Amino acid sequence: MDADSPDHAELDEALTRTREAHHRNLSGGGARAAVFGASDGLVSTASLVLGVAAADSSQGIVRVAGLAGLIAGAVSMAAGEYVSMKAQRELFERELELERREHQRNPNVEIVELAEIYQSRGIDPGNALAMARGIMEDPEQALEVHAREELGVDPNELGNPIEAAASSFISFVLGGLLPLLPWFFGGGTRAIIVSIVLGVIGAALVGAALARFTGKSLLASVMRQVAIAAAAAGFTYGIGALVGAEVS
Repeated sequence: MDADSPDHAELDEALTRTREAHHRNLSGGGARAAVFGASDGLVSTASLVLGVAAADSSQGIVRVAGLAGLIAGAVSMAAGEYVSMKAQRELFERELELERREHQRNPNVEIVELAEIYQSRGIDPGNALAMARGIMEDPEQALEVHAREELGVDPNELGNPIEAAASSFISFVLGGLLPLLPWFFGGGTRAIIVSIVLGVIGAALVGAALARFTGKSLLASVMRQVAIAAAAAGFTYGIGALVGAEVS
């Protein structure tokens, strides 16, 4: 078959659309973990710091509590991300192995399934069937295309658990350090105010990163993230002030 024939042209176009459709969702697992790690680190540490400061704004007490919460949260976040990504990867690998077995046992069924997918995208039945048959001639290419089309999985981008865990740990620490930073240099009302300001700035930066990652409105993402951080910190500050008043 000539390389410039409609079958090959449509096949190349279909494969390109398939790669583009799933690349954004499955690539950058480390980037996703980093953004959400920074968000969690900022919100949880700011809430902890302000909650403790509302009860007792002594520099040493807030700093120790904040550091303990920061380290515990970062380790927990990294461990959770590793387990989650590892389980997801193993699930995908299992599905790919099942798909590979089906290709060996029932190749004709797989050809029909793939042809039906291409037909649903507007390709006429004859060309769709020819494309599916051509793909099935190469077992590895067939597995890759079926995985993308049927499972939404790219076999080459299953995610790296270690990378995700490391990204989560580092970003959690960086996000959490912002509201904690003033307590290394002082305490009292001034440290509380600076923590709030840095927390708002950090929340806005996380919101901007989320907007870029998700493609949503920059202003809406920033305002939402700041509102979430403010609500969480305000709640714990209120609880801390109540507890501190009862103790005193």
